[in-house]
Amino acid sequence: MKNNILLILKGFVMGIANIIPGVSGGTLAIILGIYERFIGAISHFFSNFKENIKFLLPIVIGIGLSLVTMSSVIDYSYEHYPMPTSIFFVGLVIGGIPLLWNKTKNEKTKSKVANVVAFILTFALVLFMALSDRIFGGSQEVVLSGLNAFGYLKVLGVGSIAAATMIIPGVSGSLVLMLLGYYYPIIKLIKEIVHFNDLFSNLIVAGVFGVGVLLGMVLISKLLEYLFAKHSKVTYCGVLGFIFASIISIPISSLELIKASFSVSHVIISVVTLIAGGIIAYKLGEK
Repeated sequence: MKNNILLILKGFVMGIANIIPGVSGGTLAIILGIYERFIGAISHFFSNFKENIKFLLPIVIGIGLSLVTMSSVIDYSYEHYPMPTSIFFVGLVIGGIPLLWNKTKNEKTKSKVANVVAFILTFALVLFMALSDRIFGGSQEVVLSGLNAFGYLKVLGVGSIAAATMIIPGVSGSLVLMLLGYYYPIIKLIKEIVHFNDLFSNLIVAGVFGVGVLLGMVLISKLLEYLFAKHSKVTYCGVLGFIFASIISIPISSLELIKASFSVSHVIISVVTLIAGGIIAYKLGEK
C-alpha cells in the first residue's frame, strides 16, 4: 500500500510536468527513480502483465489526478507567479541530478568522445526546442470541435508525437504540443470534460488523442529500452545533456511572463521554491 501511494505521488509529479511547456515528464521520471522500469513496463506490457499493471496503474492514476486537478492551478500559478513556478521545476530537476550522476559513473564506457557528443547533441536539442517558437513563430489556431475523419487522424498523430516527446528525457511534450498548435486546445478540452461540457464529443476527441498517446509511448519505449540495454553509458550521457539543458529551458519557456511580473518578492519566493523542489525530488528519488 505504501509503495502504491508513493507511485501515485510520483505519477502526480510527472503529470504536472506534462502540463507545463518546457518541463519534461521523462526527466522527472528519471529524477524520481522510475524511468527505466516505466519504459520497460510499457515496452513489454503483456510479457509480465500482472506485475506491469501493479506498477503502471498507480502512476497512471497519479498522472490522471494531476491532469484533472492541476490544469487550472498551474494555469493560475504561471499567470500570477511565473518565476517561482518555473524555478520550482528547476529545483525538481536539480534535486535529481545526484541520483542520475551516480548511475552514470557506475556505467562502463567504450568511447569518451561518443559520451561527450551525446551530451552536446541532446543539450543543444533541448535549447533549440525551447527557443524554436521564438525562431519560427507560433502555430495556427487549432479547433477540436466538429472534426472530420482527417481531423481525428491528425489528433491521433499529434497524440503519438506528444507521447514520444513526453517519455524522452529533457524534451517537453507540452512544448511540442504548443509548437504544433495543440497545447491550449488540449488543455481547454480537459477543462471542458471536467466541467461536463459537450461531454460526448469531447470524450471522443480525448479518446482518439489517448490512443495516439499509447501508440507513441509503446514505440518510443522500445527504442529507449534498446539504447539503455546496448549503449547505456552513451544514453545516460545524452540524458544528462537533456537534464542540464532543462535547467535553462524551463525559465526560457515562461520568460515573457517572468519579465512582466518580476519583483523582489518573487525572487525571494523563487529561492524558497527552488529549495523545496530540490528537496522533494531528492527525497522521492531515493525511495
